[in-house]
Amino acid sequence: MTYALLAGAYLFGSIPWGVLLTRAFSGDDPRRHGSGNIGATNVARVGGLGLGAATLAADMLKGAVPVWLALGWGPAPLRPDLLPVAVALLAFFGHLFPLYTGFRGGGKGVATAAGGFALIAPAAVLIAGAAFVIVACLFRRVSAGSLAAFLLLPFAVHATVGSWAATAGAALASFFVFTRHSGNIRRLIAGTEPVFSIGRKKT
Repeated sequence: MTYALLAGAYLFGSIPWGVLLTRAFSGDDPRRHGSGNIGATNVARVGGLGLGAATLAADMLKGAVPVWLALGWGPAPLRPDLLPVAVALLAFFGHLFPLYTGFRGGGKGVATAAGGFALIAPAAVLIAGAAFVIVACLFRRVSAGSLAAFLLLPFAVHATVGSWAATAGAALASFFVFTRHSGNIRRLIAGTEPVFSIGRKKT
């Protein structure tokens, strides 16, 4: 059961919902426009707000569903917080390095990590989510909000659940989120990061 949950989490996390939904409902491919990312922000730019919201929900479920299964039906490991965190991280890495596309073209992992940790440390995700909303609205840049949220997430996880396994998992996810946002960070520092807009195809 443990191995099935771990493998299933990665395989489920690998599903590129942004690509599938955009192709199905707009006939386009988000990898060919804007940032080229398969996440909700770029899907919204390419296909509109509805497709962006659907992608956001699907990507969050990629993290949440495996963790929910691990919490409800997974065998009890030596530490009961290890399996849900491991499952959340494998779903997250599936999104970053999807099997179905040859481990390439994955997203930045923000929604998938948030979905997984929402069940492990819900109060922490609410705190990080509030930081996202405030910073994204102030600067009108989703990347700035995402970076603020994941800078705060490990501290919020530790403060609210007190689990070192969950804290370490959140810190690892944050590290990869920052790594995936390296280009955004450079543009934010240079003042060239584009303001978020919906339904505009940028080639």
